[in-house]
Amino acid sequence: MVYRAGPKQLVRLALLGLFAGLTACAEEEPAAREPEDVRIVPHEIGYRQEDRRIEVVGSARARQSAIIYPETSGEVTRVAFEAGDYVEEGETLAELDSEEEQLAVRLARVAVAQAEQLLERYERIEGTGAVSAAQIDQARTALDSARIELEQAQLALRKRTVRAPFSGHVGLTDIDAGVRITSTTVITRLDDRSVLTVDFAVPEEVYSQISISDTVQARPFSGPDRSIEAEIRAIDSQIDPVQRTFAVRAAIPNTDDLLRPGMSFRVGFSIPGQSYPAIPEAAILWGGEGSYVWAVRDGQAHRVPVTIVSREQGYVLVRGELEEGSLIVDQGVQKVREGTPVTPVSDDGSPALNATGEASQ
Repeated sequence: MVYRAGPKQLVRLALLGLFAGLTACAEEEPAAREPEDVRIVPHEIGYRQEDRRIEVVGSARARQSAIIYPETSGEVTRVAFEAGDYVEEGETLAELDSEEEQLAVRLARVAVAQAEQLLERYERIEGTGAVSAAQIDQARTALDSARIELEQAQLALRKRTVRAPFSGHVGLTDIDAGVRITSTTVITRLDDRSVLTVDFAVPEEVYSQISISDTVQARPFSGPDRSIEAEIRAIDSQIDPVQRTFAVRAAIPNTDDLLRPGMSFRVGFSIPGQSYPAIPEAAILWGGEGSYVWAVRDGQAHRVPVTIVSREQGYVLVRGELEEGSLIVDQGVQKVREGTPVTPVSDDGSPALNATGEASQ
């Protein structure tokens, strides 16, 4: 009798045969293979100090600056300057009518001359008994008083002339000859702008890292392509309790007279920060958990997470468990996996030096 299997039985038999074949393959032990070394170009870890860049805005002021007022009231007889003129210290800026003061000086000089003549006459006859010692003393006192009155009259006359208290450039004026002014009337502004000082506020946390004579870079907003080296001249003695900043004053030379008081400057300087491992940018890889590098330890590659702190000139400063002098994979990172044996080589393929300075085998 011949038994013929139906379609369902044929499918069942085929599945049983496939299962038996898979079981037999699973029971066969594969041949053990040693993992091949991956040739990589290493980089020896060196630590670098981070340079923290501070950028602030400052305002300029003249080395010396004054708003010029007259000392007395009166009619202006002459304005001796034009806006923008450079004047020397003591140079006349304006004159007020001074006829009364000139007469007072002349009268005081006459009084001095009379007092001198009287004292001389008394002193010539002092030994004759014609005058007493008290009269001579009174004559000397009268002469001293007359001389003081002369000095007062001369002082009042000098106040009728407004002079520059220091050398500098004068600004605009609204005063013309013939107008009457008082001691509260502004004549002009005088600025010594041969050197400008720039005041700016710096964060409290860098207070101990700034000193007198340090230099900063100042760029005027009117000419951002121009960089000027400014020297720190003064540091405030207290911290602003609200802004948590402190004031710094730097001096900018203005020998070409292109800068003006009141200008705004972008002030920048670097301060040393912490030291971090410095690695090439190409050695940084990115995964689902962030950035990492392959560290070479005991001839194998191991994944070390890192956090980027800053970038500078093709290198990256990172925060991570990387000791100074240890090796990481610089070139060949795509071929490396966790625990992969690696062989350090130089760029030309020759054996590279390991962290101890010996040639890698």
